[in-house]
Amino acid sequence: MSKLYFRHGAMNSGKSTALLQAAHNYEERDQHVLLAKPAIDIKGEKAIISRLGVDREVDFLVTPELDLRKEFANRVAEFKSQTGKKIACLLIDEAQFLTRAQVDQALEIAVIDDIPVLAYGIRTDFLTNGFPGSLRLLEIAHSLEELKTICRCGRKALFNARKIDGRFVFDGDQVAIDGVHVTYESLCPACYFAERGIS
Repeated sequence: MSKLYFRHGAMNSGKSTALLQAAHNYEERDQHVLLAKPAIDIKGEKAIISRLGVDREVDFLVTPELDLRKEFANRVAEFKSQTGKKIACLLIDEAQFLTRAQVDQALEIAVIDDIPVLAYGIRTDFLTNGFPGSLRLLEIAHSLEELKTICRCGRKALFNARKIDGRFVFDGDQVAIDGVHVTYESLCPACYFAERGIS
């Protein structure tokens, strides 16, 4: 039986880089992978982009209504008919944006279809509330691995603070994609509370 893995960390902890490295490792051994990410992540449109400058186009985008297991099965069948080869792994970036049902389907892919699923994402939003996909992954993934990064003070970063035009904000929608006006800074709890004015 294969496993569902959740590799999580604050922003800038190297999640996308680690995903692309995992894909490279499989393919270097002549094992084929499929890459996916939620359609809500508009950075790079159909690509996974690492902050180190490495990128790769995904095989499919995951919309909220998509049945992940069915779509994956269709892609596997299409790949096999074209190449005669199997898919060894499904890698998912920005997994916090999956629905709870899609995380359940990822577990079905691992357990029933016997293909490992490696999901990468953040646990909480800029207000420290869990994303639905991340909460479900924390509940049912076989393996949890934290990818670490540091705060500006040198301590371990845990939270993702939102900035709009360079100023920290602590209200707004749960999802605002990193871009020109909206950015994020990974902070330790002490620095996060300081920016919120909590003492």
